[in-house]
Amino acid sequence: MMANFFLLLGLLAFTCSLSLAFEPSPLQDFCIADTMSSASLNGRVCKDPKLAQAEDFFPRLHLVGNTSNSVGSKVTPVNVAQLPGLNTLGISIVRIDYAPWGINAPHTHPRATEILTVLEGTLYVGFVTSNPETRLISKILQKGDVFVFPIGLVHFQRNVGYGNAIAISSLSSQNPGVITIANAVFGSNQHIASEVLMKSFQVEKNIVDRLQTIF
Repeated sequence: MMANFFLLLGLLAFTCSLSLAFEPSPLQDFCIADTMSSASLNGRVCKDPKLAQAEDFFPRLHLVGNTSNSVGSKVTPVNVAQLPGLNTLGISIVRIDYAPWGINAPHTHPRATEILTVLEGTLYVGFVTSNPETRLISKILQKGDVFVFPIGLVHFQRNVGYGNAIAISSLSSQNPGVITIANAVFGSNQHIASEVLMKSFQVEKNIVDRLQTIF
């Protein structure tokens, strides 16, 4: 009897820990981020709801992103930093523009699952499952297709057409975060020791040094 009781307590604790791992449901209609507040919270301070305006909930994503860069893509985010009305609502969105053969380099979102919809063009997309399997799950997407990238997993997109491509992604957090793998590994502020990277990637020091100068 006591064993069943403690098992039940353990299951309840586990369930609660899972529910607390994601953004809580809001307790009011909205909580517009007060961008003038310097208070440090897990989220943003709410401003007076009587001061709410349509602009607090109204982003613009009509402008084409500038893809003239080394990867040939441009991500235009709309998270709580750009749209105060998203505060506490647990969702955000990005527009991604791709030049021909441009990529959105391998990256992760530590706080969000992503669902991507292709508006124009043809994209090769995929994500890699966690250790020890590390299996690539990928697909070619056409206009109107949708693909899901589970939270925390490394994923990417590549424009495999000869024209420009556009996608819209929704993410299950007001502030999903992004960790671009190459930048994090080779471009960290204070470099990771060359010896660590040489052994991790099984490459010579000159290659590590070159990659650190690039990123």
